[in-house]
Amino acid sequence: MDLDIVRQDTVGCADKIFLNSAGGSLMPEIVVKTMIDHIYLEQQYGAYEAAEKNVENIIQFYEAAAKLINAKPENMAFTVSSTDAYAKALSSIQFEKDDVIITTNDDYVSNQIAFFSLQKKLGVKIIRVKNHPDHELDLEDFENLVKKHKPKLVAVTHIPTNSGLIQNVEGAGEICRRYDVIYLVDACQSVGQLALDVEKIGCDFLTATGRKFMRGPRGTGFLYVSDRVLEKNMAPVFLDLNGAEWTEFTDYKLLKTAKRFEHWETSVSSILGFTEAAKYATGIGLQHIEIYTKTLAEKLRMGLRNNGFRVLDEGRNLAGIVTFCAPDGSIDGIYKILKENNVYFSVSNKSNALIDFTLKNLDRAVRLSPHYFNTSEEIEEVVRILER
Repeated sequence: MDLDIVRQDTVGCADKIFLNSAGGSLMPEIVVKTMIDHIYLEQQYGAYEAAEKNVENIIQFYEAAAKLINAKPENMAFTVSSTDAYAKALSSIQFEKDDVIITTNDDYVSNQIAFFSLQKKLGVKIIRVKNHPDHELDLEDFENLVKKHKPKLVAVTHIPTNSGLIQNVEGAGEICRRYDVIYLVDACQSVGQLALDVEKIGCDFLTATGRKFMRGPRGTGFLYVSDRVLEKNMAPVFLDLNGAEWTEFTDYKLLKTAKRFEHWETSVSSILGFTEAAKYATGIGLQHIEIYTKTLAEKLRMGLRNNGFRVLDEGRNLAGIVTFCAPDGSIDGIYKILKENNVYFSVSNKSNALIDFTLKNLDRAVRLSPHYFNTSEEIEEVVRILER
């Protein structure tokens, strides 16, 4: 990875220290140019003709997205967000009263709310796996719960929004395969910063967004759908002509690929932008990105601890999300000094991570998320700013 070239391609990092890739990262120049060029085509020729002129590039989305997670293009569907992908995956499962969903204490807030909605509407039950004292998933408890409750679904968030914890999705996947359970992984924060392999994870669904570590445009994401799901003819509740063919007056035939989870109307410029972001990341190499990002994050954690801050990330395997606060749990002084020094960050609130923050006795935390366009010098500068 040539960091100088990466930073030249990332014009947004020239006048600030940007540490908010877990929220909405900075797009490479090629992503922006590709999207604008297509908008100009739509301006000149209209949406249909513009799409026709870019049809080969649109098709590249499926191959580019598949390469991110070691999948096949036919198992990929474009979505407008990770939440959109998650909802479509959930709607393809025929939940009934007393069906069980097994999840974790560190699942994403929107996913939890979706489960609560299923609980209220259909009477499903939600059970959470225990954590070890070091915050890692207790896989023994996990397996015991699966054997006891025979869940309709297991759902795990790979990296929660509120900390740098990387949950053991591969270990959970082994258990799901052993007991033939549908397995859904939220990779919203991991796609684009970690090297992923759906074959090793063993999931039936995997969801991701474009705007975070993928460095793509907002309003983009994807859904991975396993061969097993496709062969079972599972599909979202609300299909359209993109996912099925109208074959009889009162019937339809599902598309054979994961595109059955797509809707026909979408933003072509966004698809093209995401494709370029995916190609940019794989061109550098996800393994290189993962090692570099983890190194920056660990350097940041060490600097914060050395200056007396309370670092909140727990677990043996941590990613490029760093959460912290003052020793007394406050963040007001941290918030003020970072804003004054043009450091871009975000704040995690208790309502976004109710279980985790309740256990940590916190209401809020500052979240810094370095990425591969950041430098070691920027990390040192942030530590110096906070030291003052």
